[in-house]
Amino acid sequence: MAVDIAVSGDEAERMCLLTDYDVLILDRDLPVMTGDEVCRRLRELSDPPRILLLTAAGGITDKVYGLTDLGADDYLAKPFDFAELVARVRALSRRAPKPPPLVLHHHGIALDRARREVSVHGRPLELTPKEFAVLQVLMEARGSAVPHDELVRTLWDENLDPRTSAVRATVSRLRSKLGDPVLIAADRGQGYRLCD
Repeated sequence: MAVDIAVSGDEAERMCLLTDYDVLILDRDLPVMTGDEVCRRLRELSDPPRILLLTAAGGITDKVYGLTDLGADDYLAKPFDFAELVARVRALSRRAPKPPPLVLHHHGIALDRARREVSVHGRPLELTPKEFAVLQVLMEARGSAVPHDELVRTLWDENLDPRTSAVRATVSRLRSKLGDPVLIAADRGQGYRLCD
């Protein structure tokens, strides 16, 4: 199993918006944004990950609330046996996921993941692999800001200096190719996002 770790609820939500995870193991007691709120918000997505709530709140009322009101797919109370956790994750991951849409759309932009083609209002664009990757990440984020550091970590070499101007330069070229109106906003301190 490949595992990513988030230390706060807002980070978990952001990671789930950027990556199609098979299973999310979610503690209800997280800082910044509670696991309950993360679960509720992810359930609003068209194709949310399968969510296993892993928490110290092990009463029947807690379990019923987590499975019905919050919409979790499974619930495991602490303390637990690690073998049971692994078995539950495997059971959840066996459920056939809906295939993601091959073509993403946003304000006239069409990005075909399979063909690796992009068009704006039907006009084909020639993008470099990095420009395509940045645009795909931004479109998959559905208007949420993607932090600069996350783009560096996801799309560039992990040893790249996070203060590099490579991301900024790539986004600048991408903006120019997409044309007017400007479709990529830079939110100071937040990152980059597609304009509504």
